[in-house]
This record gives sequence, C-alpha cells and structure tokens, in this order.
Amino acid sequence: MKKILFTWLISSFILSCGTSSKSTNTVQKAEAINPSVYASTITAEELKEMLYKYASDEFEGRETGEKGQKMAVEYLKTQYQSMDIPTPLGDDDYFQEVPLEKQSVSTATFSIDGQTFKNFEDHIVLRASGNTQISVDDIVYVGYGIDADNYSDYKSIDVKDKIVLAKAGEPKDDNGNYVTSGEAGDTKWTNGRQSLSSKRDAASANGAKGLILLDSNMFSRYAPYFQRQAESGATGRLSLKSSEPEMMMLLINDNTAKSLHASILEDSTPKVLNSDLTIAIENKSETITSENVVAYIKGSEKPDEIIVISAHLDHEGIKNGQVYNGADDDGSGTIAILEIAEAFKMAEKAGHGPKRSVLFLHVTGEEKGLLGSRHYTDNDPIFPLANTVADLNIDMIGRIDPNRKSGNRNYIYLIGSDKLSTELHNISEEVNSKYTNVELDYTYNDENDPNRFYYRSDHYNFAKNNIPVIFYFNGTHADYHKPSDTPDKIEYDLLENRTKLVFHTAWELANRANRIIADKAE
Repeated sequence: MKKILFTWLISSFILSCGTSSKSTNTVQKAEAINPSVYASTITAEELKEMLYKYASDEFEGRETGEKGQKMAVEYLKTQYQSMDIPTPLGDDDYFQEVPLEKQSVSTATFSIDGQTFKNFEDHIVLRASGNTQISVDDIVYVGYGIDADNYSDYKSIDVKDKIVLAKAGEPKDDNGNYVTSGEAGDTKWTNGRQSLSSKRDAASANGAKGLILLDSNMFSRYAPYFQRQAESGATGRLSLKSSEPEMMMLLINDNTAKSLHASILEDSTPKVLNSDLTIAIENKSETITSENVVAYIKGSEKPDEIIVISAHLDHEGIKNGQVYNGADDDGSGTIAILEIAEAFKMAEKAGHGPKRSVLFLHVTGEEKGLLGSRHYTDNDPIFPLANTVADLNIDMIGRIDPNRKSGNRNYIYLIGSDKLSTELHNISEEVNSKYTNVELDYTYNDENDPNRFYYRSDHYNFAKNNIPVIFYFNGTHADYHKPSDTPDKIEYDLLENRTKLVFHTAWELANRANRIIADKAE
C-alpha cells in the first residue's frame, strides 16, 4: 500500500485540536494525540485499488474451501507482511485453520410403528453426524420447541438423551402478540431459517439427542431442492468438524407428524409419546480445511486486553459459470480492515501504538453459517474471550440501501451497539460526532426485526458470549448475493468515511484509560 509522505511528517507531532476539555465525557482525553492524523491514511483511492483486486474474477468468488478462497487468504497474508504487521500465531503463520465437513444430501430409512416414510416426500435429513442408527419406543413431544426466559416448552419435561418432536410457530397471547416478545412481528422462533436453528439449539441445550420438526411450509420449499441435490450427487452443506457428534435433525410434513402424534396441530402440551421409531441415516461427507486470517498489533500498556475488528473473507464462489465477486459482501469489509490495520501501524511506527492489543480477524465460512467466527469463539479463541473487550464487525459498507427513503447518503446502519454495553454505544455516538459525522441509522437494531440481521453476521458469535459488539452495515440491494455485486458499484467516498468511523471507534476503545463494561451482559 502506498501512502503520501506528508503523513509521516504530521504523525510525529502530538496534536490536541478538537479534544474535549470535559473529563467526564465518554470519549476520554487519555492523551493529546489526534487520531485523525492516522485516519487520513485511509483513502478512497487505496480502498478502490484493493477492492478491484480482491473482488476480481481472478479470486473466483472466494467460496469457502475452494481455490479462490485460498487465493484470498494468501492475498491478505501478503498485505500484512508488506505492512510489517505480525501474526499472533507466531513465526509467519497468519492462518488459523478451520476444520470443516462437506456433506452430500443425507437420506434416511424412517419408519413409525412399522410404517415406512419416504425421503423428500415425507421427511428430510437436515443434520446428522456420520451414519446414524436410532431405534426407540418413545419420543418426547415438546409443543413448539421453545425455550425462552418468559416461556418454555421444556420446563416441565425431561428430554435428556431423547428424540424430541416439535412443531413450527409460536403461541400468541390474548392480544394476538407472540408470547416471547409481546409483539406482533416475527421472532427468532417463527422466522424461517432462524426458527430452525433456534429450536435446534433449544433441544440441544436441554440434552436431546435428536429433533424432529414439523414445518409444512418450509418442507414444501426445501424438499424439491434437497431431492435435486441428491439426484445430482452434489455436495452441499458445510459444517464445523467436531469431536462431539452433531445432533440429528429431521424436517417432516403433516402426514409424518400425525403418525407420531395424531392431534399435533391442535395440541401444544409437552408429553411422552409411545411409538416404535426407527431411523437409519446414511451420511456421506468429506473433511476440508479453510482458514481465518489473523494479524495484530500488540498493546503497549494493556496487551492482554483485545479489541477485535472482524469481517468475512469468503463469498458465494462460481454458480452456473458466473463469478459471484462479492465486492460489497464482504470485499468492502475485508479491505476496510486492511486500511484500518495500516492506520494503526502508522501510529505505532510514530510511537503512538495502541495501549490495548488490536486483532484484525478475517473469518471464513460466513456465507455457510458463520463458521469461521464460530470456530474462533467456540473452539479456538486465540486470545481468551474474557480478555476480549469488544468486536467491531464490518459486513457490507460500500453501497447505499435503495429502500432507505430518508436521510442523507452518508449513513451507516449500526446493529448491536447498545445490546451489551451502554458505554460502547455512547462511545460510538461521540466518536462519530467528533470525527466523521456519519448518519448513524438504527433501523435494524432490533433482535426481533424480521430481517434478523443481528443474528446474521460474525459479530453474533461474540455477542452470544457476552462480548460487546457493533455491526456496521449498509443494507442489502439488488446485487446482494448475485454476480452483479461488483467493485464498480461501490461508493468509495462512503466506504472511506465508514472505514474511518470504525478506525476512530477502535482507537478510542484501544486507548481509553478504562476497559468498557458490559453492563447489560447476562
């Protein structure tokens, strides 16, 4: 990366312009250095140059585990090496290996009281670990399969090591609002794919060894696709490879469900059901390895406290001969981190390195289910999660949401800033007001928003571990997850200013006297 020389001259001075004289402000006057000196190294021109490379056809859409993704991680490694930014893994190892399993569509022999049910007509295997054999004479019906603070189908029944049966949806109160939220809008228990994972996680957390879920609407959409994939021999779902067996999950239709519990559509009361159930699953899979890319700048005073800046490096690959370049999703976040890293490195070289360590984390497999970030938080955190101060996650910050009808073009959607830490939210607001003046839009800062954006990017794996997060996002557009998401459509002036906002926020978190408190953590 090239930088104009005057930056080096300016960065040697200690500047105090614009620093608040009030010591009670959230943004602390820890020192008289003006970080704008280093933020000025973040330029639209450099962002554009890198993104045209990173989101080019050469990288083949960066599909997890494939050739293009391997080229992408090598590119990122080279960039960090050229900036003389080291890796926390030691030597020259910038890659945190992420072990994955690529599975073909599984099929099952499925019978209830001697009656056989057909693959793709009556049931679909959504998850299984290897070949699975199950034969039981009872299962546990758990109604809607919900386990929330104010409503649980599990509170009065033991499901440990049992197969559980649940149905789609969520009960409503007398006002027509869902019981878990008290609102009419969809919740994570009712909203499509999020409901699948929510009910799966609830069953697993309560000790079940398998979940059979009745969702006729979803079944009618999934079954034709699964059948086509099976008939073509295509390999599909990627998952994290684990030494622990993955909980079995089947999706069924009304016909199959009524054979297990005749009144399932009307009855929501948890109970034990006596049925002779036999399931034999054939699950073909292969092991592959992908990589997270990690680099860091060690803190000068509090090196054990970590600020994480994350973005996902992968995209959709090649489909039907077309490259899905993923310039906005998430080439924009990826190259933003590179520019932020360089700004911190320039500060360090000028003798103004961050007091806390800053980890630049490029995660793989986001498009496959937040796999790289989940591996980092759940399996192999390079730095202890207890020492992680915050995660600033960048996913799509180069475009304008066409559905945004009011406000100026210089905006960013912020998600999650106030969920776990009041301080983090206030810092974000004050830093922006002081340095970048981006319009901060909280339209999607709602865990029950139907779009479910709070759960759909890599910050979530930090948030679920009570680590304060901010998710920076420009919204979707007509080119989202299409081959037309190309670098010529990026608004580079906006990308520059949004990147500077993340840098300034990270700078304050890294250099303030006191670590922020997660006062809203559970």
